[in-house]
Order: sequence, then structure tokens, then C-alpha cells
Amino acid sequence: MVALSALFLFGDFDAEPLLPAIHQLPEAQSRALLHTYRDAVAAKRRKAWLGFVVVAVLYALAARAADVRPGAFFAHIDNFTSYIVRILPHLTLSNFAGDMASWYWNFGKWLLLLGDTLLAAYVGTLLGAVGAFLLCFAASANLTSSRILRALARRWLEFCRTVPDIVFAMIFLIAFKSGPMAGAVALTVHTMGALGKLFAEVVENIDMKPVEGVTATGASWLQTIRFAVVPQVMQSFASYTLLRFEINVRSASVMGFIGAGGIGQEFIVAIRSFYYSDVSAMLVMIIVTVFVIDLLTERLRHRLAGAQAHR
Repeated sequence: MVALSALFLFGDFDAEPLLPAIHQLPEAQSRALLHTYRDAVAAKRRKAWLGFVVVAVLYALAARAADVRPGAFFAHIDNFTSYIVRILPHLTLSNFAGDMASWYWNFGKWLLLLGDTLLAAYVGTLLGAVGAFLLCFAASANLTSSRILRALARRWLEFCRTVPDIVFAMIFLIAFKSGPMAGAVALTVHTMGALGKLFAEVVENIDMKPVEGVTATGASWLQTIRFAVVPQVMQSFASYTLLRFEINVRSASVMGFIGAGGIGQEFIVAIRSFYYSDVSAMLVMIIVTVFVIDLLTERLRHRLAGAQAHR
């Protein structure tokens, strides 16, 4: 015991270290492992190159079928840049206010048309969200046992979102003639289909324990949705609806190109008439509006997501 204590205190520096010895693999086994590793790396590289070649071939075929020619793009890129230069306004510091007034000479009318675009997007988003809300529960597999009802709801939502909104607008223009109403109805139908799918997916991922609890009390199907499902999904529904409103503002601007009213209709007239400064003026108004809506809806969506995370 005394000898062990002395060894602990003063140490035996001449003794061999107590660390376990690292044994080296036999030469044949090391070569086999290294060969296996190199084969695995080579196989991974071959797969990566094969994937790259497949993507390149598909790109070439798609570009040929769609008549997309990179050579033509670079040959005529100067037309694009020259058009951008032509639509830029002539602003000077010495007469900035006067130049701005000249640039936005028709600001009042453009602002009213932009308001029409926003209202069409708002109406289309609101009515479409209501339609999606009413249909999403019937399209959810965890709430609707009837396959026929579920299939009907899903097929209708698929039809609404498969047809592009601008095609709906062209169809509704025949009925409503020109004006924002055709655009609003088109956005309503397309929004119903797009939001209906998202809403149904949210419903299918809810916690089913509250549903089972409410059902056990003898509640009806509608009462179960009201008290067990809606409280779980409303914040996600609101977040998706805000995102859709942002998308619909851009879509409503484009629908004006075909006569569905709003600032898009005036915008396409300016492009066709070569009113360069008017094109840039309206383009800036649209971009700023979309930026502001994007910022506001993003902040609201994050606040809703944060509130949902803290529940």
C-alpha cells in the first residue's frame, strides 16, 4: 500500500504508458478496405455524372421542343437592354419635382386603376377562401368517410386550380364583357382550388384526439368541425390566405392585359403605344405595391405562425 501511494505521488516515469496499443490492420485487409472505399467513391461519382448527363439531355430536348435557343437570346439581348433604357425616365436634380410630376402626369387615374386591381384581388381571395373553407372538410380523408363525397370535393378543387386563372378570366370576359368583375370571378375560382388543397392538407394533419373527444359526447359532424377542428386550423388557414392575396395581386395585374380591368389594362396599352415613360411609371407603382403587400402579409404570417407555435 505504501509502495502504491509513493507511485501515485511521485510517479514512475520509467514505466510503460498504460494507453491501449493501436494495432495496425494486416496489409491485405487494409488493401481490401481501401479498394472497397475507392470503388464506392467511384460509383458515387459515376451516378453524379450520369444524373448530370440525363439533366443536360432533358434540357436540350425540352429547349428544342419549346424552341428555346440560347444563341438567339444572347444575339438579341441588346434589344432588351435598349428597351429598359428607353423606359427609364429623364430625372434631373435641378428640376426633380418637375420631372417627377411629368413622369407621373396621370398618377390619379393610374392610382384608381391600381385600386381596382387590389379590390379584384381582395374580392377573389376572400370569396375563394370561403369556398375553400367550405369544401376542405369534405375533401379531408380523416373527417369524411364517404368516398364519393370526398372524391367529388377533391375533383372539383383540382379542376379549379388546374385551369390557369387567366384562362378563367378569358372565359368570364365573354359573360361579363370587359372590367374587373371577370378578373375577380376568375381569381375566386382559382383561389378556391388552390387554397382548398392546402386547407385539406392542414385538416388531414390535425391532432385527432380533440375530434374523438367531441365525437364521444354525441356531437354532430358540423359540431365536431366547429369545436374540434376549426380551432386547430384557423391560423394556418389565415396564413395561407394572406399568401394567396399577395399572389392574386400580381395575377390581377396580369389579367388586365386581356381586358379584365385594373392597371394591367392601361399598362398593356402603354406598351403597345410605345409610351415608354408611362410603362416605367406604372411598373414602379405595381412593384412598390407588391413589395408593401409582401412585407405586410409576411409580418402577419410570421405573427400568426409564432402565435400558433406558442399554443
